[in-house]
Amino acid sequence: MKKNKRGFQLNEKQLGYAMVLPSLILVCIVVLWPVAQSFWNSLFDYRLNDPNRSELMLSANIDLERYVDNHYYLNSQLDDLATKVDSDATAKIEEMKEGISHQHEQLLADEETKQKVEKVDELLMSYQPVTDSELKYQKIDNDFANRYRDELLHYQASLMEIAEVTADENLSQSIEQTADLTGATSETILQSNFIGFKNYGKYLQDSRMWGSLWNTTFFTVITVALELVIGVCIALLINRAFKGRGIIRASVLIPWAIPTAVAAMMWGFLFDGQSGIVAHYLEALHIIPDASWLLSTSDGGMFSIILADVWKTTPYMALLILAGLQTIPQSLYEASDVDGANKFQQFWKITLPLLKSSILVALLFRTLDAFRVFDLIYVLTGGGPANATESISVYAYKTLFAQQNFGEGSVLSVIVFLCVAIISFIYVKLIGSDLFAGRTK
Repeated sequence: MKKNKRGFQLNEKQLGYAMVLPSLILVCIVVLWPVAQSFWNSLFDYRLNDPNRSELMLSANIDLERYVDNHYYLNSQLDDLATKVDSDATAKIEEMKEGISHQHEQLLADEETKQKVEKVDELLMSYQPVTDSELKYQKIDNDFANRYRDELLHYQASLMEIAEVTADENLSQSIEQTADLTGATSETILQSNFIGFKNYGKYLQDSRMWGSLWNTTFFTVITVALELVIGVCIALLINRAFKGRGIIRASVLIPWAIPTAVAAMMWGFLFDGQSGIVAHYLEALHIIPDASWLLSTSDGGMFSIILADVWKTTPYMALLILAGLQTIPQSLYEASDVDGANKFQQFWKITLPLLKSSILVALLFRTLDAFRVFDLIYVLTGGGPANATESISVYAYKTLFAQQNFGEGSVLSVIVFLCVAIISFIYVKLIGSDLFAGRTK
């Protein structure tokens, strides 16, 4: 009898994982890879505005472009000084020349480094910049780097001492210039800027970071709560059949359609203490103490961004909830009318329970969006006054781009990611589990 040979087959569970695998790979590439890159950057003292820290270096490196250029002029200036100073200073300068020459020879003992130095020298001689980072930077031994750097700094101090006791003012200035060049040469030897978790330790003790995190949390809780309540009311209103409902629905969505930066600029004019109409009427109604309160005080600034965000994003919340209302069968309301239920009872017993999934989705999206708020605050208040409205995203932007401190800015980016991940976990596990459990009963 022939045996039936069955080929490789996947069971239902394996098939499900196989279908989800492409999405997981895409998530890892699009989401997790940038986060991993930010985490890696956060382990370094990485600053684009500092030539000594503008690269990620696990070991000592030397900037060959600056080194070769400085070394050429340094030797030339030392030779010139040796012929102008007294005998004692000449002996010291000759000793410096020998020491620098010895260290330079040790540097060129590595064949790869020697070849790179020759290529860099050719480019500099033809007045061309070194644009290739692989050619520009070369790894060197940590002990050699520390020894060479310390020796150059020692020579710099010695030259400054000679300059101080030199009577000739012009010669003294020349010696000081050579000392500065010696110090600049030492700066071409770049020590490792890997610092591990020191940046995290710094920000865990940073009052400004905790203040921005509190501002973000407070803003998120208040705005999402207000938008949920107002959004439900608007959704219930535009879900009813009445004349002109289409125009009302389109009008409600206008604030959400306006770009956030444009809306923030608009509210900035409205909140202005001198010409802002909103500030004027709020003062006239005694809601605020004076018209300038909105943008010049910490409480007023927070009130301003909350009001602007509620106006801007409530339509989005209403739209999501309206989609949930459209799925509720009308027959349920008709049956409850027969049973004698009033509108309030229908809302609590029919509408609200059946809106759980829509409310969950709306809350999740809006909470994550509110926690990552940046453009509204940056344009409207800039995080002021005195960082009173600064969110964690605004703080990260200022550190990352304004200060060009990529190491510390990446720490704040990772903190934002962790907070967003925790929020997502809470929604899915605590609220979502109850929702799905109710469906399986």
